[in-house]
Amino acid sequence: MLYFLLSLLPCLIYLFYKSKKSFQMLQQNWYNDSNRYIKWIFSNLGKTLINLEFLIVLIIFFNNKMALWVFILFYLIMLGIYYYNSKKDQNKKPLVITNRIKRLYFTLYLLFAILIIIILVTFNKSYLSIYYLIIGLCIYFNWFIIALANFLNRPIEKMVFKHYKNMASQKLASIPNLKKIGITGSYGKTSVKNMVQEVLKVKYNSYATEKSFNTMNGLMLAINNKLDKYADCFIAEMGAFHPGEIKEKAEFIQPQYGILTVVGTAHLEDFKTRENICNTKFELIESLPSDGVAILNMDDPYQTGYKLKNKCRVIWISLKNKKADIYASDIKINQEGMSFQVTFKDTKETVLFKTRVLGIHNVSNILCAIAMGHVLGLNTNELKLGVKNIKSIEHRLELKRYHNIYLIDDAYNSNPAGAKMALEVLSLMPGKKVIVTPGMIELGSEQYNYNKEFGRNIASVCDEVILVGLMQTKAIMDGLLEADFNEENIHIINDVKEAFKMVKDYPKDTYVLLENDLPDIFNE
Repeated sequence: MLYFLLSLLPCLIYLFYKSKKSFQMLQQNWYNDSNRYIKWIFSNLGKTLINLEFLIVLIIFFNNKMALWVFILFYLIMLGIYYYNSKKDQNKKPLVITNRIKRLYFTLYLLFAILIIIILVTFNKSYLSIYYLIIGLCIYFNWFIIALANFLNRPIEKMVFKHYKNMASQKLASIPNLKKIGITGSYGKTSVKNMVQEVLKVKYNSYATEKSFNTMNGLMLAINNKLDKYADCFIAEMGAFHPGEIKEKAEFIQPQYGILTVVGTAHLEDFKTRENICNTKFELIESLPSDGVAILNMDDPYQTGYKLKNKCRVIWISLKNKKADIYASDIKINQEGMSFQVTFKDTKETVLFKTRVLGIHNVSNILCAIAMGHVLGLNTNELKLGVKNIKSIEHRLELKRYHNIYLIDDAYNSNPAGAKMALEVLSLMPGKKVIVTPGMIELGSEQYNYNKEFGRNIASVCDEVILVGLMQTKAIMDGLLEADFNEENIHIINDVKEAFKMVKDYPKDTYVLLENDLPDIFNE
């Protein structure tokens, strides 16, 4: 029995390292929210179940003494393979060892401990190879065991969630004069949040949620750990994967101001229809108090066509319609940034604004920030200073030097509207134009069509194309070929890191657009 226990050490060490990958995928799939993790497992059988680990079933054909040594050797080899693969693995978003992950590790090993205890209680050395087979299969099906551990931990996670939510609610209540601003939309939430923050801090002590943290946990973390009791404004980004999610966040934050960027097709796979997306995004606006203020986009037909049930004040912004309360005109773009005129309907003023950020869609985003600042009493000089101070948002049309070339980094997610606008920015640049992209995701049944259209648009702008992932980019390839793009100028790679090695030797002043950089769950 002692030898049996000692023989388990290599497999338990291997279990620890294999579980890191499983937990990473669980974390990137929002801890199986809407069964995202389970769907990912079955969509990636080549990574999850079709592998060498299944060879453990052969252990049943060995006698007990041989089974012990084969079992030890097998998992030592698997450890070696894991180490070798981890050296070349492209982890764009590595596992974050949070307290929740630690609790999941505990539950996982508890499940294995229970299995081993049952084996020890009923131990019969004649069944040694069967014991090894059972343990080996549990490790092989580790992806599902982790799903079970996640399910078993739900009651604990609900208690932890409730505790931190109560803490955050109490902290918000302790700052009675706090101006709370909610921001949602299919695209541009993080950009608008950062822009609003930059504009408001000219006059106010304002704080915004960090990075792209727009879940309930992200909001609670921001409030509990970062929100200053002396803050004047709190800017909360709110994301959603299903109806009711924005409403839940709005009831928690209770914002007096709401900004809806645009209603698009992001996460269409989860929402099923664009109408569902629209209704979900408007949950923020419908939650505002009657004396609250909503900032809406008149260029978005889904917003103008929505019948608002709330009686709050509405400020319309636009790039096209002069009936809007605040609209932009005379937009000029070059590699240094943009300038544009903004007209305020209430004061009948027209003011020139300048910014270092790129992209016409960013003028729309900046208008949201200007409108919010205008509502909160910033004068035109303060607004101009705030807009001038806006920095390029990391990985969102961020222009930077890379060796001899310019890199337009638009790596953070991609959607049909954003991808089209990124190509428009690239088209304005001088010299050779190159795109690096794995395409767009989470667009439901329309994903192929959107990516094919993306390919046709690329063909009209780019001199060279680098596609990341053969299967993932098939629709883009079809669009390129349909537009008669030269196949010799199309390169297909498996790792975006290869693209950086390729482009650094391109001619001076080449402009390379990095459009989307998929998380690890989409690696081929």
